[in-house]
Amino acid sequence: MTPMDAAFTDNYRFLAKYNRWFNQRLFAACEQLSDEERKRDRGAFFGSIHATFNHLMWGDRVWLRRFGEQGVQFSSLTPQVLQLPDGAMHGVLLYEEWGALRAARDELDAAIEAWAQDMPPDYPMRTMRYGNTKGVAREHPAWQAVTHFFNHQTHHRGQVTTLLAQAGIDPGTTDLIALV
Repeated sequence: MTPMDAAFTDNYRFLAKYNRWFNQRLFAACEQLSDEERKRDRGAFFGSIHATFNHLMWGDRVWLRRFGEQGVQFSSLTPQVLQLPDGAMHGVLLYEEWGALRAARDELDAAIEAWAQDMPPDYPMRTMRYGNTKGVAREHPAWQAVTHFFNHQTHHRGQVTTLLAQAGIDPGTTDLIALV
């Protein structure tokens, strides 16, 4: 294992830990709102807090499926964890009920941490091949996709913090550096 391999995989393990920590904080903050308020269209890209969290579930599962199709067996990436309805696209509502969404998020975050832990040291430098959601063939180093995976989560969680602030809820510190 080269120092670069170790740096990539250590970074992804740290980001997986951050992902889980941040999601737990946001879901706890969202508990202060009624179901109606969590589902209220607040003008965000996916409308509501609830729909934004559903989008993150969809996106995480799409990417984790792709990562699992790159010739490495990841025991954490089970069919149950990666389950999506046929034809589900970025705006799909996977979970109508808040409790089910939160439980699925907890399960997925545990799987993401296990996946990052089990990632072979050379995985980020391997060439990743897959079709995007429009069927266009893509090929690039896996580290670019894994970095996008974690960045996508942070991007949309940042939107949720704004929606929470608009609703008068402070989720507290969410900075990555708070975990150091």
